[in-house]
Amino acid sequence: MINQEILNNIPRRVKIIDVPISAVNMNSCIDFLFSNWNAVHGNYICVSNVHTTVMAHDNSEYFKVQSASLLSVPDGKPLSVIGRKQCPEMGRVTGPDLMRRMFEESKNKRIRHYFYGTTQEGLDALLCKVKEAYPWVDVVGYEPSVFRPMSESEEKALVERINKTNPDIVWVALGAPRQEEFCYRMQGKINGLMIGVGGAFNVISGVIDEAPQWMQDISMEWFYRFMKEPKRLFRRYLVTNSKFIWLSLLNEHTKIR
Repeated sequence: MINQEILNNIPRRVKIIDVPISAVNMNSCIDFLFSNWNAVHGNYICVSNVHTTVMAHDNSEYFKVQSASLLSVPDGKPLSVIGRKQCPEMGRVTGPDLMRRMFEESKNKRIRHYFYGTTQEGLDALLCKVKEAYPWVDVVGYEPSVFRPMSESEEKALVERINKTNPDIVWVALGAPRQEEFCYRMQGKINGLMIGVGGAFNVISGVIDEAPQWMQDISMEWFYRFMKEPKRLFRRYLVTNSKFIWLSLLNEHTKIR
């Protein structure tokens, strides 16, 4: 449950293919979090893109997960572009950029960070990069994913290990939809603010190259990723992106009528 103390201050959402996405940009997102810092703990943020939005549209259980979040921020460029038709100040809040911004905020604020997910090798690379680029960041704990469903007792033990470190932010990198479903189950159990950032750990660490800014600016970041991992991403981009375009056009046509 989201703390009643902040319900009136939560940024509005706009519907994109009928999925509610938070109408924020990076600055308004950060301002909201720090204006309600104590109250946001125990909740979670979804970093939403075309893939997760189509999944939420098609799957009622995952729709519930996305809708129950404190925020579902527009990571994907198409989400912010469509969202700006209803809320002109809406802008991208990508996983890597959100991590970098919170690391920078940690210079002047006491923020305790916990990293959960990816592999031990991936975590080692991330921790090395954070220590090098953001030496002031207070990392209170980290743990890799087990890459399988956990039992109730295993999840309970994980919650205890995380809470023992008293984190402010728990960065979760399990990939969609696992990370959002995990955060949904842990809402009110894990004391820190959970943020599902998917592949951002590998981007920050340099394990995966980030698309050039000019490609991000023209919504071609997906193509850059596809060229890097064509076998893994072929179905995702061919099917999901096509469906998103179709549903968006259908929604526009319905509004015109």
